[in-house]
Amino acid sequence: MNRHTAREKAFQILFQLDMNDINPGKAAEDYLETMEIDAFLKKLVDGVASHKIEIDNMISEHLENWSIQRIASVEKTILRIATYEIKYVEDIPANVSINEAVELAKTFGDEKSGKFVNGVLSKIVA
Repeated sequence: MNRHTAREKAFQILFQLDMNDINPGKAAEDYLETMEIDAFLKKLVDGVASHKIEIDNMISEHLENWSIQRIASVEKTILRIATYEIKYVEDIPANVSINEAVELAKTFGDEKSGKFVNGVLSKIVA
């Protein structure tokens, strides 16, 4: 599984976690069923789940006229994944994390999601 696909799968699993209070490992197993869990996918899901409070605080610090509670779950989940990559995964350049997040936002969000995600992540990186 390539990293782009792993990010898409991580988004879908973490989105499910945001909606339901279940264990991240169980959610990944349930979602993937027969597929083998990719190491990068597992790292994203476990990392975002275990650092969720710190990640949400980082995102909140870079929002203008918004609160983390007002952000739609799609954008919030994408921001969490990218913020985790930017702050905790050293072998991925920040611009790659941002570009991937914008692509996820274009795929799963609405027409304004990509710009919103890009703006917030650009502030986090600055």
